[in-house]
Amino acid sequence: MSETIQLEGRIPETLAGRRFDQALAELFPEYSRSRLQQWIKDGKALLNQRPVVAKYPVVGGEQVSIVAEPEVQTEVQAQDIPLDIRYEDEHVLVLNKPAGLVVHPAAGNPDGTLQNALLYYDPQLATLPRAGIVHRLDKNTSGLMMVAHSLVAHKSLVEQLQARTVHRTYLALVQQALTAGGTVDAPLGRHPRDRLRMAVVESGKPAISHYRVLERFPAHTLVEVRLETGRTHQIRVHMAHIHCPLVGDPLYGGRLRIPRAASPALRDAISGFRRQALHASRLEFNHPASGEAVGWELEMPGDFSQLLDVLRKET
Repeated sequence: MSETIQLEGRIPETLAGRRFDQALAELFPEYSRSRLQQWIKDGKALLNQRPVVAKYPVVGGEQVSIVAEPEVQTEVQAQDIPLDIRYEDEHVLVLNKPAGLVVHPAAGNPDGTLQNALLYYDPQLATLPRAGIVHRLDKNTSGLMMVAHSLVAHKSLVEQLQARTVHRTYLALVQQALTAGGTVDAPLGRHPRDRLRMAVVESGKPAISHYRVLERFPAHTLVEVRLETGRTHQIRVHMAHIHCPLVGDPLYGGRLRIPRAASPALRDAISGFRRQALHASRLEFNHPASGEAVGWELEMPGDFSQLLDVLRKET
């Protein structure tokens, strides 16, 4: 029998004047807007213990409670797409997402995503928000992701993400010769003119990235980046913000930078690397059932490793 969904929260003062459904989407981002609106319509989402319509304006400070039975999601279809699973138990699943795989269906990518693959691998995940996916990686970023196997685990992992107790470490190759690490503390939001891009903006959400140098090359640096927050495109925007864009980044990389004395092999390697050089190499969180700290490390993918090999030979 499926677990009952029980959610509670309080409307923050900053959402005063917003519609009830919009406020719910801010409070519970792991659930789709359509699902939240359906719960409001069915009287399962209450504001100060009473049902209201979706467009009801909130004032801030109200108590929200949701008690609902999970419905099977039918808008996303199961597809037989191979998964590289690194760990699995009845509560969580940890996998290696390859570069090129989109996480969720969206405009331009209606299927062929990680969510489609998970629904084929385990049809029971259809009763969880987004098939148990609680965070994401960009399409062309590779590496470790965690997926919830139950509502209890889903709630735990989402809360850990919000509390910033999930530790995510990335490897990134930047187009700059760095001498030392540092921290980028700069708020992120939508670019004011290009809606496909994110940018450092004063009105954005807090975003903090810590980076340290792992390996230096004449015009590039391999860095390890640890996230405190998990904003969209965070590492890519933050590193570009300090004039260290990622190699191969089509949105934030700027013009291609190839060292003047580069050999033909290095020129080909850099110009042929057609995605951002970013890999989620380590993932740590508290297990939803035992509460114990657990973690995984993942080797670098072949294309990234080969690019580094060419840089090392050049050096």
